[in-house]
Amino acid sequence: MTEQFNPRIPQFYLTQPAPCPYLPGKQERKVFTRLAGDQACTLNDTLTHAGFRRSQNIAYRPACEGCSACVSVRILVDAFEPSKNQRRVIARNSDLAVSVVDPWATEEQYLLLRQYLDLRHKGGGMSEMNMFDFVAMVEDSSVKTHLAEYRVATAGGEPGVLKAAALTDVLGDGLSMVYSFFDTAAEDRSLGTFMVLDHIEQARARGLPYVYLGYLVEGCRKMSYKARFAPLEALTSDGWRPLKER
Repeated sequence: MTEQFNPRIPQFYLTQPAPCPYLPGKQERKVFTRLAGDQACTLNDTLTHAGFRRSQNIAYRPACEGCSACVSVRILVDAFEPSKNQRRVIARNSDLAVSVVDPWATEEQYLLLRQYLDLRHKGGGMSEMNMFDFVAMVEDSSVKTHLAEYRVATAGGEPGVLKAAALTDVLGDGLSMVYSFFDTAAEDRSLGTFMVLDHIEQARARGLPYVYLGYLVEGCRKMSYKARFAPLEALTSDGWRPLKER
């Protein structure tokens, strides 16, 4: 008899070793499970609290032998105060209008993503993503999720130029930033930083205590920006604890 998948009892699997996308010369393995059925949102909440990340209908976390560089972090919304530099970033982007929209992929979003990948992550794991892959990333989900779009505001009220977007899950206790991308030509805007700052305000407006940022990876420069949103909590063997300098 063939075993049937039961979404109420998640089954976990382990990937084969593969080159680590963060640390040269390292190998990564991931443990993962499917998110499906009427318990998908509850399971996504539980697994996010346990350090998992979501990709479409898969939840995964590192399970690498002899390496613990990847640490799940989340921002404490009520305790966060923007730094002087972050306040300047907010001011520089005061002309952007933010819209929270349903997870529906568009060609405009994809073209912005392609520019972002080609200039910031060429040769990375998502560098070959086509429009069909992008549609699956945005729309193939069994959990509560949305897109935050950042557009240049127009006087006439028409949709302005899309400058950035973030795919974001809504959890019981916070917002989880699944993936974000932006106009890399607008370097002076610091759009990556601005989207995190805006998500802190979105969470505060919803009465949610956390913004989940994924993994802070020791030794990986491109992930180090997350430490700038202190105070952070990190997931340890004793649960979520204040992040200490590493």
